[in-house]
Amino acid sequence: MTVSASIPAAVISLGVIRVIMKKNSILESNMVQTIGSAGESLAAGAIFTMPALFLWAEEGKIAMPGYLEITLIALFGGILGVLFMIPLRKALIVEEHGILPYPEGMACAEVLLAGEEGGSNASTVFAGMGLGAAFKFIVDGLKIVPSDIATPNIKGYAGQIGVEIYPALIGVGYICGPSISSYMFAGGIIAWLVLIPAVVFFGGSIDFATLGNTGLAGQTIAEVYEANGASAIWSNVIKYVGAGAIATGGVISLLKSLPLIIKTFAGAMKSLKNTSGGTNVRTDRDLKMPVVLGIILIVIILIWLVPSVPVSLLGAFLIAIFGFFFATVSSRMVGLIGSSNNPVSGMAIATLLISTFVLKATGNTGMAGMTGAIAIGSIICVIAAIAGDTSQDLKTGYLLGATPKKQQIGELIGVVAAGLAIGGVLYLLNTAWGYGSAEVPAPQATLMKMIVEGIMGGKLPWTLVFIGVFLAIGLEILRIPVMPFAIGLYLPIYLNAAIMIGGVVRMFVDGRKNVDDKKKEEQATDGTLYCAGMIAGEGLVGILLAILAVVNVSSVFDLSGSINLGNAGGVILMLLMILSLLKFSIWNKKKA
Repeated sequence: MTVSASIPAAVISLGVIRVIMKKNSILESNMVQTIGSAGESLAAGAIFTMPALFLWAEEGKIAMPGYLEITLIALFGGILGVLFMIPLRKALIVEEHGILPYPEGMACAEVLLAGEEGGSNASTVFAGMGLGAAFKFIVDGLKIVPSDIATPNIKGYAGQIGVEIYPALIGVGYICGPSISSYMFAGGIIAWLVLIPAVVFFGGSIDFATLGNTGLAGQTIAEVYEANGASAIWSNVIKYVGAGAIATGGVISLLKSLPLIIKTFAGAMKSLKNTSGGTNVRTDRDLKMPVVLGIILIVIILIWLVPSVPVSLLGAFLIAIFGFFFATVSSRMVGLIGSSNNPVSGMAIATLLISTFVLKATGNTGMAGMTGAIAIGSIICVIAAIAGDTSQDLKTGYLLGATPKKQQIGELIGVVAAGLAIGGVLYLLNTAWGYGSAEVPAPQATLMKMIVEGIMGGKLPWTLVFIGVFLAIGLEILRIPVMPFAIGLYLPIYLNAAIMIGGVVRMFVDGRKNVDDKKKEEQATDGTLYCAGMIAGEGLVGILLAILAVVNVSSVFDLSGSINLGNAGGVILMLLMILSLLKFSIWNKKKA
């Protein structure tokens, strides 16, 4: 999942320009927000795919990916994502104004306008950052409360439920709302309270070696469960069911969007004729089309020349064509449902399936073919994520009267800055804990690795995958949104339960009877800003803890040996997170 950083970036930009630069310019605030929010989308695109390269390196199958390699892949995707959105701007942002709401883009404009009128929400975001950082440090730094609370095993029943004690998860649930949170939680219930007990009850012997876990070879399901608990059944069996459901959900969402995609594509092609960038109206001035096409051509040639992306010149052009296609899909999708619900991973899965089959068919097999598929998938994934973010930012600019050309240059600056940072962060997280660990499980990248290995090696447990495929089709027939349910099926129930708690808090905030709609909307926005701050605060402390782990001083802060508040402490900390969210949403007393 991605959570849009545009709104907190807009609020923080107000604070930066007002307090540090002593200025009061709505368009400068908009520019800071445009540049700043690019980092979130590029990071999302990279983290969904690139840890697969580190996982293979840990297994000794390939050399550790280089910093330059990671940076180039991220930059290729980021630059193309921004440039592909330029010819789409008039068709989507201008001509469909009032049809496509672009929720985060509209919200950013409202936040910046509210700042102009004298109200400041920056304190709410910074409070969320501070408290989110504090909560995260208590759990993972001081370690005086457990990171998750699990129910004890019931004799004879293998189901298990629990909750993770992290502020970011509650924040995600609040931002996504009760509907999406509940679909995710339902997926978790089916996985952990239905499928796992069924698998253990019916027993039998699965050859765990064929599922990629040679350490469990020769053991029965009952033996694996007794020795390792429900999580071992989930990670070795149920995960494949979730992978099948997610892949199907991604394909279904693309098929359902086809009429919109064709319409958007046709509009984009038509607007290409008019996008010269030479208009006299400042608010309608884009980067000139020859410049855009020239940079796109240079990036395509660089993709062809870089060894880590094993494609011919024709293949590089195909990446660009696929990228433009998914940029169109992404821009339209975020216009309808927002960046936080943009099915980027579904698009990445579809890309991986196609690129892996194509590479295998053209003789690029083995590890070279698999790393190539991940590199191609990474570029497309970043393109889709950045195109969605760019379209939201351009919508904000359109509402505020910004110059599109300057925003587009700002997006490119943001992409380059984030691209240079992302390699270091990926290395840091891998060095500190290693991908696939409890600290950084990297669920999407693990899924991508699983899909590529399965197709290239022909070892994917297709029975389990097809169970997920047909479960997803059944849900679609029942008109239940497949993607959030499938994500819930694929992720541990501890995460889903924490997200559900955030969704329930949002349901309470939105469902009060004695509050008028305007007040309710203002309070929900305050809650969203606070949650965005909590997510950012937890992320920053996560990076700090990774640095402490790498330099071997994290044990200095670890108090778990002398102070351990146990599950009761975890429950109290969770209640404090919920109370702090209510304090900064419905109990927030702002000065006039």
